[in-house]
Amino acid sequence: FDEGGGTATHVATSRHDGVDYLKCARFERGLALLDERGLSFDLQCAPIQLIESAAALVAKYPDLRVCIDHLGKPRKVLGDDLLEDGATINPNAIPDDEELTVWRKGMRAMAALPNVYVKLSMMGYAVPGWIRTKERRAVLKSLVRETIAMFGARRCMVAWNWHVNGAVSDADNLSKVGPDAVELLNMFMWFFEGYGEEETERLFAGTAKEFYRLE
Repeated sequence: FDEGGGTATHVATSRHDGVDYLKCARFERGLALLDERGLSFDLQCAPIQLIESAAALVAKYPDLRVCIDHLGKPRKVLGDDLLEDGATINPNAIPDDEELTVWRKGMRAMAALPNVYVKLSMMGYAVPGWIRTKERRAVLKSLVRETIAMFGARRCMVAWNWHVNGAVSDADNLSKVGPDAVELLNMFMWFFEGYGEEETERLFAGTAKEFYRLE
């Protein structure tokens, strides 16, 4: 978070620029107001903030529904989509253990709080160009299922971040390729293979209806 606007919403999610808004008294006052009014909050932050500030802050407001956006925002766990020449697909299929260690620690701390939910969205931010190869798709599937294992299907929801086009909505410009709507739906069905009907319904609709009080 950069109060001067130096960091965009998604660009530098592996860090913050010296000001952690979750530690700001002004931000907490706003969160308290949401709690008082029975509203909810969508949390978008770096994985390290889940550990250093988010878990402790959210724990103070057990009645406030909080939804972590974009899988908790692990970033480029297989590296860049393309190599430096800008044309060759990055062949790496080994996830960044350091990035995932921080992400897992933060997500587990948040999963321990029963008022915290997760959106399964912006897949290309975690694995840019994931649609290109079966190896990348397999890594992404493992991250999605790991997230569901931590929070349970009752606290996870599919989110369609389709505001510009497939590539931008999927990866926020970390890749020039992304799935179309039908491909994405089919990929979610593949991610969820083996889950029961009730779990699948929760992931696609039920959790979101509950969290946002749509019924």
